[in-house]
Amino acid sequence: MATRLPVPPPLRAIDQRLIAWMDRHGVRLLRATIGVVFVWFGALKLVPGASPAAGLIVSTYPFLPPGLFLPFLGCWEMAIGVGYLTGRLLRVTVALMCAQMLGAMSPIALNPDAVFAAAPFVLTLEGQYIVKNLVLLAAAIVIGAKARGP
Repeated sequence: MATRLPVPPPLRAIDQRLIAWMDRHGVRLLRATIGVVFVWFGALKLVPGASPAAGLIVSTYPFLPPGLFLPFLGCWEMAIGVGYLTGRLLRVTVALMCAQMLGAMSPIALNPDAVFAAAPFVLTLEGQYIVKNLVLLAAAIVIGAKARGP
């Protein structure tokens, strides 16, 4: 458990207002920002040559036709983004995202040369892109936990 520093009395009211604001708006901001990321990254997969992740996806799944798989994946990601942005069907949205994240993190096992400059700790840029998904998964857990209210 994190150690709490005492809040000086003159700042307590400000501290309480900030905490209340974060409590009221934090999950909505998480939903909105994750939604924007998924719509944006998904849309890039619909435009040939626009997605920086396309090369990694194609090299990880060489048996899938990229002309079909990349647009499919882009639409899937955009559906996740719309789910977060609208706040509708959040449990379905979280489930779709978890399934998508399994695929997004699969290069760790299926294409490690693209992920590690020196295994297991030195990541390539693609590896960093993949590992940051842990933060998105944690955010999805928070959103999923609040899907029915506090």
